Amino acid sequence: MAERHARVTDGFTSVADRVEDWDAPTPVPEWAARDVVEHLVTWSQGFLASGGVHLRREVDLADPAAAWCTHAAEIQELLDSPAAEDDFTHPQLGTEPLGGIIDRFYSTDVLMHTWDLAESAGVPSGLDPQECEHLLQGMSLHEQILRDSGQYGPAVPVPPDADGVLRLMGFIGRDPGWRASR
Repeated sequence: MAERHARVTDGFTSVADRVEDWDAPTPVPEWAARDVVEHLVTWSQGFLASGGVHLRREVDLADPAAAWCTHAAEIQELLDSPAAEDDFTHPQLGTEPLGGIIDRFYSTDVLMHTWDLAESAGVPSGLDPQECEHLLQGMSLHEQILRDSGQYGPAVPVPPDADGVLRLMGFIGRDPGWRASR
């Protein structure tokens, strides 16, 4: 879990380092590039706090790239520590080890939003099509629950020969043909 988080956040950081316009639109309706970082930081802070884990570092969202790096480093420290094995109880999800819940929800969210940020910046996402296909297979088993959560839009059709990245993006409601108007 710690290795996956490091790899996924390194990929996001690689994209964030190439963002030239943090106010550029993204494939997420009504979000600018900076909103992707804000979502990942604030959502995870609230998610972890709901189970009693409070992050210590303040992040300044005025500088999205720096805020991201600070936040990702703190999550990585949690995963590299013995606390990753501690029970984490979320009000709606029950109890499981902290590392597992971070991996299943947060690292996966970072992976998916890497595509959003990359598309906004007009740079390659670097996502692994096989990893995305594997994630898609698991998510497909719970499609109705995911749709009912309101966190995912309606599936967007993709060409039959689309790779795992585009298939996953279509599944979560992103238009794989979306392009930022420049």
